[in-house]
Order: sequence, then C-alpha cells, then structure tokens
Amino acid sequence: MSVTLHHERANIYRLEILGQLGAAELAAIQRRAASEIRETGKIRLLVVLSDFAGWDASDPHDLGFYIRHGDDIERIAIVGDPKWRDEALMFAGAELRKGPVEFFGTPDAARAADWLAA
Repeated sequence: MSVTLHHERANIYRLEILGQLGAAELAAIQRRAASEIRETGKIRLLVVLSDFAGWDASDPHDLGFYIRHGDDIERIAIVGDPKWRDEALMFAGAELRKGPVEFFGTPDAARAADWLAA
C-alpha cells in the first residue's frame, strides 16, 4: 500500500492511492492535507486510484476531517477503474459536499485534470 500527496500547481494537489487504503495511511494523508490547506487555503484534489484494492474493512470512516475541512476542498476529481466509482464517490462524500466531485475512468485522466482546473 502506498499513499502520496503531491502539489501539482496553484491550488491543485494529486493524491495517489496504490493498493488498499488502511486506517494509518488515511490518517497520515488527512494530516498532510490539513497542513496544506492551512498553508494554501482552499484546494482542489485529483485522486488517482492505481491497482486499487479498496479500503480496510475494519476502518470506520472518520467524518472529523470532512467536518473540519470539507468546505476547504473546492473540487475533487477521482480517476480509477469504473468498478470503484460508486464506492469512491460515497467515500469522498460526493452527495454531502458543496463543491463538485466527479469520477473519471483511467483512460480519461487528462479530462479529469482539465475538469479540475476549470
């Protein structure tokens, strides 16, 4: 399992998730994102799911990060295998967020980046 957060440009960040996302990795990336938000202000997030294997089933979804920083994330573009679409949108809180969240299949990664920057 590997999770990385990279600053791409302006307020756009790329979150790459390889394999299964566990509780420790999720907590670490949330702390890093919160730090970036404090430094940068509102951000846009490109989430790339590579060889994604889901979430650790024993990990209850922590809403604390969403409550504290949900409005600080202007847009989220998720790129990955379409079989993860519904779960990824639910995990991102797509229906609860003020900002839009869209899912793109892996071949549409460039379109996802364009949508995020628009």
